[in-house]
Amino acid sequence: MTIALDVMGGDHAPQAIVVGALEAAPLLKSRLLLVGDEAKFKQFLPNHLPPNVELRHASQSVDMEEKPLHAYRMKKDSSLMVAARLVKDGEAEALVSAGNTGAASATSLLQWRQIHGIHRPAIASQFPSKHGGFVLLDAGASPDVDPEHLVEFAIMGRSYVQKLMGRDNPQVHLLNIGEEDGKGNAFAKQAHQLLRRHAWFAGNIEGKDMFAKQVDVIVCDAFVGNIVLKTCEGVAEFIVDTIRSQVPTHPASRLLYWPVRKVTRPLRKQMDYAEIGGSPLLGLNGLCMICHGRSNPKAIRNALLTTEKALERELVETIRKSVFSELGPVNE
Repeated sequence: MTIALDVMGGDHAPQAIVVGALEAAPLLKSRLLLVGDEAKFKQFLPNHLPPNVELRHASQSVDMEEKPLHAYRMKKDSSLMVAARLVKDGEAEALVSAGNTGAASATSLLQWRQIHGIHRPAIASQFPSKHGGFVLLDAGASPDVDPEHLVEFAIMGRSYVQKLMGRDNPQVHLLNIGEEDGKGNAFAKQAHQLLRRHAWFAGNIEGKDMFAKQVDVIVCDAFVGNIVLKTCEGVAEFIVDTIRSQVPTHPASRLLYWPVRKVTRPLRKQMDYAEIGGSPLLGLNGLCMICHGRSNPKAIRNALLTTEKALERELVETIRKSVFSELGPVNE
């Protein structure tokens, strides 16, 4: 297995990306290709690279604010493009990037194309909950979709939960404004009608119940999903910052809060995006792991470990077989 890492993507690139890669290297069975402008990131490398780490030069990089199609057309030697080509040419099986999400999605899609039967790719983001977490998709890849595409999202989400979260026969919920059948706008009603044809569909779910009930997969369009993702990130940061602000700065007074730290430590870990590190873009003939733009070394390390886990458990091939099984050999 080989993973291509976009060293130049991210708010803290290339240093945080390189450091995270070096932390992950001893834990990986995979070969790791660091793709980027060697003149800009070699200073962060040790004199002797780990045996499973290699360098691939790319003279350009994609800015975080750059338009995806412009980057694809004009920057043929960007670290993102070179990494994607490595996957297309069979030298790597996965691409990991903390750079421009739109550019990573567009480049992967245009280079690898969709799995037969999948019309729109989807970002699968894992969330914590009282019952071991769930995955929500689409979290940002395809904001303009048809109700039929949510069935495809559901099939891909089930494959993710089976392979990466170890659950048999995962159930799927549709994010809606009410639990009852018939709730929601025309899009949600039509999606509900299509999803209910499958035995694994568990009905609608409201946003307030996602973290309390037993949930495996939640589907929605990317416009809604990305708002949910960003809102949850903001609330999590608000809670952590509020707790920190209440702790006194005086050393003697801080001792009184040591028992509280024991309670809050698991909470902080659950809400830390860096624990998983990245969210895969599902539905393509290759694995693209998209990391947060502000990823630190811990996030990159964990994203690489999650990517290797997905490769070992053949996530892409599982999705391909599931689509064929659920939707048939022809789904044009």
